[in-house]
Parts: sequence; structure tokens; C-alpha cells
Amino acid sequence: MAEITEITSGLRFPEGPVAMPDGSVLVVEIERRTLTRVWPDGRQDIVARAGGGPNGLAIGPDNAAFVTNNGGFTFHEDQDGVRPTTQAVDYDGGRLERVDLATGEVTVLTAETGTGHRLKGPNDLVVDREGGIWFTDLGKRRARDLDYGGVYWLSPDRRTIREIAHPFLTPNGIGLSPDEKTLYVAETEGARLWAFDITGPGEIRRHPWPSPHGGRLLYAAGGALQRYDSLAVEACGNICVATLLEGGITVVSPEGRLVEFVPMPDRYTTNICFGGPNLRTAYITLSQGGRLVAMNWPRAGLPLNFLNRREGAL
Repeated sequence: MAEITEITSGLRFPEGPVAMPDGSVLVVEIERRTLTRVWPDGRQDIVARAGGGPNGLAIGPDNAAFVTNNGGFTFHEDQDGVRPTTQAVDYDGGRLERVDLATGEVTVLTAETGTGHRLKGPNDLVVDREGGIWFTDLGKRRARDLDYGGVYWLSPDRRTIREIAHPFLTPNGIGLSPDEKTLYVAETEGARLWAFDITGPGEIRRHPWPSPHGGRLLYAAGGALQRYDSLAVEACGNICVATLLEGGITVVSPEGRLVEFVPMPDRYTTNICFGGPNLRTAYITLSQGGRLVAMNWPRAGLPLNFLNRREGAL
């Protein structure tokens, strides 16, 4: 087991960590329905109450936060903590939101897919150098059925949304390669990592059948009881995928080779981000137990677009 340091506990299914220049870490709490700031001493401040199910978080070109909101889950709680199950009774639709970090004001950017359909359960997102937002819609699970999900792109001027890949079974984590020529998407139920070749703003080169959605299979977990959640990319190009059930971080090279598996003490290890001097500190959400932890990471993380940092900051 990796040596970790607990930053805070008592969070209600945290995800989407972003290490900020002021030393704090922003997270969303899906069960609590908030965007929350965690300080180095463990203090927690609510930044915004988004409602629904805030699931993913990124900083944009206007220093605001962008949030993928899944519309809400029903949660099961036991001695190990909380975990999401099915669509919430008060589910109010999926959407992509903008949050003003100074005021907490929440604005819906889009609830549409660009194809005449509505978003179901937006999950994770990444902002490219031009300010375009690539995001996943995992869909929603109910007692007897499950939605197909998809991958989408919202233009920098927020006027155009494009459906990049559909149908997609439970697309979850999403990230860009260092040169932003490749889009990575983690598939939850299949524990598979897909790569999409980017050809232009909101455009990909589609691989033919038997690819189910135009992506190329980069890596698939074998044998172990695993499900994939969110991901982050290292400066060298490796993809770090938070891995559920087995509990840990699966690191895959851009060529599709397993680099290592870093175990964590929570079956719902959901997210990883990088901060600290030289981006060599990993911040990881252990969501079932409601913890945000940190550990030294053997390689540097990839700097995120529009996130200004100062030396020594998280």
C-alpha cells in the first residue's frame, strides 16, 4: 500500500479534485451536492451549492470552475461509507455548469447534446488550450435499465456543442495528451481505456467497426475485479486511471502498456490530480470513506490549462 497523508475527511463522496495556486484543493461532493474548497489544514469551505449531482470539475479561461452535473444519485450507506447506486428520486437532468468561484453563482451552459437529445449524466471534463470543453456523459442507471453514454465538445464561445462519440457504455474519466492530439476516455463497466485521434476543434478521426464508437482500444484490465473512473495525465504522457473495486491508480503508457498499479485503501478510489512543487504530489479522492489524501508521485503531472501556479503551491 502506498504511503499517503490524509488532508481531510468527512466529505460526502468527493470527486473532481483540482489543486489550486492558493494552496487549497477544490472538490465536488456528489452526495452533498456542493463544490467545496479544502485547505491544507483540513478545513472545508462550501464554495457553491449546485444541486443535482456535481461530478467533475475543471478551471476555465475566465478563472471560473466548470462542473459536469449528473443530476443526482441515490446513495447507499454502510460501515464502509457511502456509494452511489441508481438515479436519484429527485433527478433533475444532466447539465454542464459554470460556477463563479468568488460568488458561488451557478449557471447552466448546456443541457443538450447537439443532436436533439438531452444530457443524462455528465461525469468528467477537460479544458483544451483554446478553452474548448471535452466531457463525458456516463448516462444514468435505474433499477432495470441503463442509458448509453457519449463524449461531447463545447466550443470556446459556448455556442456549439458536438457529439464526439456515441453510443458509449459508461464513459467516465477524460483527458488530453500533452500535445493535445489524443483524447483519452476511461470506460467504467468494461475497465477499458480508449484513445481518440483529434483532427480539429471538436473533431476526431473515427476508427471503423468493430470499434463501437470510433475510438481505438488502448488498454483493458484483465482478470481483476476492476471498474475505471476518472483520470489524469502525467507530463511524460502516461495516463493515470482511478480504479474502483480493486481500489487504486492504474498507470498506462501512451503505447498501451501497464506501467504500474498503485493500491489505495478504498474500493471507491475515484480521482487523481497533481499539484505541489514540480507537480510531483498526487491528490486522490477516496470517495466511499469521504477522504482527500496526498502522496509523493514518482513522475510529474501534466500542467492543466488556465490554472496559474506559483512555486511551492499545491
